[in-house]
This record gives sequence, structure tokens and C-alpha cells, in this order.
Amino acid sequence: MLRLVSLTKTYKTGDRALSEVSFEVPAGQVVGLIGPSGAGKSTLIRCVNRLVEPTGGQIFLGDTEITGLARGELRVLRRRIGMIFQEYALVERLTVMENVLSGRLGYVPFWRSFMRRFPEADVATAFALLERVGLSDHADKRADALSGGQRQRVGIARALEQNPELLLVDEPTASLDPKTSRQIMRLIKEICEERNLAAIINIHDVVLAQGFTDRIIGLRAGRVVFDGAPSRLDDSVLTEIYGEEDWAQMRRAEQEDEEDARAEMRRREMMAEAR
Repeated sequence: MLRLVSLTKTYKTGDRALSEVSFEVPAGQVVGLIGPSGAGKSTLIRCVNRLVEPTGGQIFLGDTEITGLARGELRVLRRRIGMIFQEYALVERLTVMENVLSGRLGYVPFWRSFMRRFPEADVATAFALLERVGLSDHADKRADALSGGQRQRVGIARALEQNPELLLVDEPTASLDPKTSRQIMRLIKEICEERNLAAIINIHDVVLAQGFTDRIIGLRAGRVVFDGAPSRLDDSVLTEIYGEEDWAQMRRAEQEDEEDARAEMRRREMMAEAR
């Protein structure tokens, strides 16, 4: 279980990104973190694994207080937290398999990682994970030869190679088309169910958040203004999180965008068949 207690982050400029944020995420639960730009979503995720240092409050993973760990202890703790990035954060010149195995860097001696000589058990796990994310035929391809959706699947497999207790996911669909976005969100949700993994997903797409998370937490100006089931995310709640907006019109626009994307995909498939 992840537990945040009065988490606060104030930057040197005096800007407060997070203010007294408290909530728990039990094992197996997928939480969608939504809110406008500047609400503190990315800061919150980065505070959990201390890529950003909180200025107040406490963070616990199980019985371990993350905010109280020294550097060496933090390195060990980060093995328990998998991170999936918006821009994939892959090493482009390395193969898919090598990128997945980089999830074990916190476990193996430096010489093994430098020589790319990982234990057989780690390699076997990596192959199994590539099979699970649908990339078993791409193990030897360079990362820069993959599509955006494939790269994100490599990022998911790399995070799982750590055998984590918690997934932190930062805008996993921001660079993807609507169909691929749904596939990625569905994959993350299924994997969390299979492994009883807790997850926090920072996501800008409200419709995807409603469809593929168990719980929504809405941030505005660094504060939690909503915490509940996706079904409770009605127009009044969205207005509280994002401000005034014509939500019905926005949903229509999202539906039209999705229909356009499907039509474009069908057009490309027809062109490919005609060749």
C-alpha cells in the first residue's frame, strides 16, 4: 500500500505545487490522477520516488517511510517502484531486450550491467514480459525502429522487470493515437489486476481515466478536490477540477476525433491491401 500524509512541495521561487495532499492506494488499485496543467500531478508522482524532494509531509510504501530514507536506502527502495514515462525514456540505440533488462540495473553489480551480462533468470523474465506486452517478435530490434505504442509497451515491460509493488505512470498516452491509447491503458489495467499492483496514472484524457481506472483523484492548484469512483465524475465535479467548460461539447469533440482516427486507420488499411 502507498500512503501519502499531508504531502507538500514548495519550490524555491515560493510557488506551492502541492499542499497537504493525503490519500492511500491499496494493492491492486489503479488510480487516475487528473487536473489542469500546473495542478501538481507530475510533481506528486515524482515526489513519491523522490525524483523531486517534498518539503513537507510523509510518504509510505508499506511500512517504509520513503521521505525518511538516506540516498543508499532510497536506491534500494526504488527497486519496488516501477516508473513509466510519457516520452518512453528508452535508450534508442539499444535493442528492445536490452532496454527491458535495464529494469534490473538496481539489482545487479555494475560490471554485469556494463558488460550486459544479466543472470539467466532475468533474461527469461524479460522474454516472458515481452510476450505479455505483445512484443516477443521484436526483442532484437533497436528501440528507435519501433512505433510510439510499441515503445510504450517496452517501457511497461522494463518497469515490470523490476518486479515492483507500485507503478507510477506519467502521461502514458499523450503521444499516442486514440486506438493505441486505449490499448495501452487496457494493458496497464490488466497487468495491475494480474499482479495485484497499485498504480497512479497521471493522465490528461478524462474519458480514458474513467474507462480504465478504479478511482479518480482530481487535483487543482496542488490540492485534492475530488477523490472517488470514475462514475461520480459528472459535469459539476469536472467544473470543480478544471473550471467552467462546456463538457457536453468537449465529449462530442472527443468522439468526433476518435471517429476521425478510426476512419483514417481504415483508409490506411485499405491502401495497404490495395498495394
